[in-house]
Amino acid sequence: MFIQTEATPNPSTLKFLPGRDVLPSGMGVTEFKSASEAQNSPLASALFAIEDVSGVFFGGDFISVTKADGDWQLLKPSILGAIMEHFTSGQPMFLKAASVENDAFLGDESLEIVDTIKELLETRIRPAVASDGGDIALRGYKDGIVYLSMKGACSGCPSSTATLKNGIQNLLRHFLPEVQSVEQI
Repeated sequence: MFIQTEATPNPSTLKFLPGRDVLPSGMGVTEFKSASEAQNSPLASALFAIEDVSGVFFGGDFISVTKADGDWQLLKPSILGAIMEHFTSGQPMFLKAASVENDAFLGDESLEIVDTIKELLETRIRPAVASDGGDIALRGYKDGIVYLSMKGACSGCPSSTATLKNGIQNLLRHFLPEVQSVEQI
């Protein structure tokens, strides 16, 4: 098994591509911010057992790992070993079915605006964010403000504010003049 790695814009996060699906199609993404959150996933638990791993993110065909400290040259072999061992062992990604996160709030605005925001996120923004080892999700829309959460490599990335304000906000405002700003929650 050959696992490729890619740098992300976040120097604390590295993207691992095992050459196969990590999550089943349609499942979305899963993020673990601590070892206790990872207990339902044998792979995430194994990654958190590696010293200095502070975050794990599963995308459709990739795994992003965030380090708290340490040198990637020292951490990478252990992470590659844990990923390889998991996939060759045939263990499931989750011990029990993972729940889908959906806690978005919406104001009284038109559902047409929200549907357009969702379509733009899905077709134009999420693919670009996923290529950097992360994900973005709509958390709400109210009074012209779009609330988004960034996950994986994008969470805590030094350039995430610029991405939100210069990239995503400008794109949404181009297609939807009703959008006044974009905020991260």
